[in-house]
Amino acid sequence: RSGRSAALRARMEERLLGARFRYLNQQLYTGSSQDAARLFRDDPAAFHLYHRGFERQVRRWPERPVQRIVRYLRRRPASLVVADFGCGDCTLAASVKNQVHCFDLVPLSPQVTVCDMAKVPLAAESVDVAVFCLALMGTNLQEIIGEANRVLKLGGTLMVAEVASRFEDIRAFLKAMTQLGFRTVSK
Repeated sequence: RSGRSAALRARMEERLLGARFRYLNQQLYTGSSQDAARLFRDDPAAFHLYHRGFERQVRRWPERPVQRIVRYLRRRPASLVVADFGCGDCTLAASVKNQVHCFDLVPLSPQVTVCDMAKVPLAAESVDVAVFCLALMGTNLQEIIGEANRVLKLGGTLMVAEVASRFEDIRAFLKAMTQLGFRTVSK
C-alpha cells in the first residue's frame, strides 16, 4: 500500500514539475529578457526547476542540439572564441577546447556570468562564434540578437538552435536576421 502511495505521489510530482516548466517557459518566451532576469532574481529556485524540466524534456529528443554545435566547433580551430548566450549548465564549454564565455540568468556552474542576454559584459567584436542553443527567448529578440552582433567579430558566426514552433514565421525570422547583417549559411 505505501508503495502505491509513493508511486502516485511521484507521478503527481512529475506532473507538477511539467506544469511549472511549461508555465516558466511561457513566461520566458512572452516577456522581455529584463523580465526573465527579474523573475529568476526574485525566485532563484524557479530557475533550477526550469532546468530540471528542460533536461527532462530534451532527454526524449533524438539529438540534443548542443551536441550538433559541439561537433561543429570541434571541426573548427580551437582558437575561436565563443560566447554562449543562455548556457545553462555550460555543456558547450565543457565539451570543446575553445575559450567559451558562458552567460545565463542564474549560475548553474561557477563558469557562468550572470547577466541579461541583451547586455553581456564583453567588448565589441571580441568573439568569433555566438551561440543561442534553445535560449533565444524574450520579446526583445532584436535587442538580444543585436547584442550578439555587437560582440561578434566581422565575419563571425551566429549559431541559433531553436524549436521551429518558437517562431510564427521562420522565413520572417531569417529575413530579419538578414536585415541585421547576417547571412544564412545553413538552416
